[in-house]
Amino acid sequence: MLWSETLDEPPIETTTYSMSSEPPADSERRADERHMTLFRVATLTLGDRRELCLVKNISAGGVSIRAYCHLDENEPIQIEIKQGQQIAGKVTWIRGGDAGITFDERVDIIDLLKSGEHDPRPRMPRIAVTSTCYVREEAVVHRSTLHNISQGGLSVETPNPVTVGGNVTVSIPGLSPQNATVRWTSGNRYGISFNTVLPLAVLISWLQDRSAAA
Repeated sequence: MLWSETLDEPPIETTTYSMSSEPPADSERRADERHMTLFRVATLTLGDRRELCLVKNISAGGVSIRAYCHLDENEPIQIEIKQGQQIAGKVTWIRGGDAGITFDERVDIIDLLKSGEHDPRPRMPRIAVTSTCYVREEAVVHRSTLHNISQGGLSVETPNPVTVGGNVTVSIPGLSPQNATVRWTSGNRYGISFNTVLPLAVLISWLQDRSAAA
């Protein structure tokens, strides 16, 4: 993964949210020293014990976590991702310090993204979503595939080269065009940060519209 020498901040890896009903699969992908991780903190309840964990990926059907306690496969567990809301499930896979939990019942991802007045707010939650978008660099417009989006930016894939460090305008159907900067590239994948943070209410409204259309 590469980024401009003048943009020496590493890409940020945050908790990924997905609208899928399937629990996140066991993945070999790990954050390395070139990523700054800002995974969301959650609480596990195992019998009379409470433990902290980091949420790596979450979908309507389950969650993958980085655990700091011993877990067993098929162990019943409760996880509190949003304050005051315990979600029941069971451990379905373990790999090193990572584990997958399948929820007993499907959860509302959009509700988890929302925060009440006194709730701890997730930092730049990243939502996995596939959509067509357009990245304009000067006079050239690149038709691209959106892979995930947060308040701070997005990841896209395009077969055409885009300049790392370049200023671009990103157009996504249903959202107003956003001025942005290309931060990193890995093959045909590009990480782009918005120049102005997208309001969480706008992002949630866009997700709700997509969900209703689907």
